[in-house]
Amino acid sequence: MSDVLLQVDDVRVAYGGIAAVKGVGLEVRAGELVSLIGSNGAGKTTTMKAITGLLPLQGGRIRFDGRDLHGQGPWDLVRQGLAMVPEGRGVFTRMTIEENLLMGAYTRDDGAGIDADIERVFGLFPRLKERRSQLAGTLSGGEQQMLAMGRALMSRPRMLLLDEPSMGLSPLMVDKIFEVVRDVSAQGVTILLVEQNASRALHMADRAYVMDSGLITLHGPAQDLLHDPKVRAAYLGE
Repeated sequence: MSDVLLQVDDVRVAYGGIAAVKGVGLEVRAGELVSLIGSNGAGKTTTMKAITGLLPLQGGRIRFDGRDLHGQGPWDLVRQGLAMVPEGRGVFTRMTIEENLLMGAYTRDDGAGIDADIERVFGLFPRLKERRSQLAGTLSGGEQQMLAMGRALMSRPRMLLLDEPSMGLSPLMVDKIFEVVRDVSAQGVTILLVEQNASRALHMADRAYVMDSGLITLHGPAQDLLHDPKVRAAYLGE
């Protein structure tokens, strides 16, 4: 059996007749941390939304653990072990931190396990524990990002899709978020990371894909891309 957990083949997506993703192919193997980098408008977030069923495909195929995802909604994918932390966080602003975390576990019915996982999330993000009864809408951007990641982890995912987790955060908060990404990866959760901060993304990834104008233009071991002159010039400001 293949160890490829996510397989994206020749995926095409359009907005109002304009092609945003033009035949993207990528794969993520079980246990890997793979980064998808590229400039604004390259099609990275559109690709993530296509994977999770939030946007319809014009063509191509997406498989998770060998199963075709055609026609499935995000809620179906969570049950299969695929969870996404969206760009912009998407927390339930009128619910408390604890209620948001419980929403992440809505597919589960193991009460003791859910309680244990809430404590695990609080261990990763002690700041959330201090504010567990606070409404999510009153949190800072960094705290909301912590909560969005914690909520996704509550579904006990086999694979986590992270879309721009560092966007708009202070340098200190960015360090914390990436520290948790590394910890979650080390615990065996497979990760596909879309990240504007190409240097940070490449430093922590096993492999990476570079996306430009709706196409994958480069891919390979992250360390190789980190030292690729074209990547350094285009994405690392050199």
